[in-house]
Amino acid sequence: MANLLTRIKDTVMADLHEALDKKEKRNPIALLNQYLRDCERETEKVRKLLERQYTLKDEFTREYEQAKNLAEKRKRQAEVASHAGEEELFQFASQEQMQYEERAGRLKDLLNQAADQMGDLERKYEEMKHKLKDMHIRRMELMGRENITRANHRMDKVLDQNNDKSFTKFQEIESYLDRLEHQVKSSYHRSTIDARIAQLEKEMEKKPVL
Repeated sequence: MANLLTRIKDTVMADLHEALDKKEKRNPIALLNQYLRDCERETEKVRKLLERQYTLKDEFTREYEQAKNLAEKRKRQAEVASHAGEEELFQFASQEQMQYEERAGRLKDLLNQAADQMGDLERKYEEMKHKLKDMHIRRMELMGRENITRANHRMDKVLDQNNDKSFTKFQEIESYLDRLEHQVKSSYHRSTIDARIAQLEKEMEKKPVL
């Protein structure tokens, strides 16, 4: 069963890769645009994670400051209770002080860890943005090259004198123009001859018969 699933998976992946290869050959710029959109989405996800990390760091900072302040407060209260001979209050304040100090120590470690992780995320995020910008510039470069290539290809098809199809079209047009010009000249000559003959006939009619 496992071998069958593996073969099916390999077949599907092979078909997918073949389809992608055909798509890339047919329109590489479109495939590049899709790749860039995917990269933009991943970069946006990292940005949101970085924002969450900022929020967590702020929360760790607030919790740490609160625990540290409460530890200092319980420490002062324990000292007051000790001087006043209030053993029960002293024990309670001392225990609370210890708990807050432990919490503050743990929160400080978490805060430092969050800050280090945030630094790594910031560096990677900036690197991703630079990489994305470089890819956009590279895409513009490739699009420019594609435009030039397509334009040259189309111009070569028109200007290439060895292109029989193009010359056939020009020859057909030239032949048509020659025929049209001949028809125009023939029509002109016919109309001119008819008019001239008609004029001569009128002149001959006006002459007296000897």
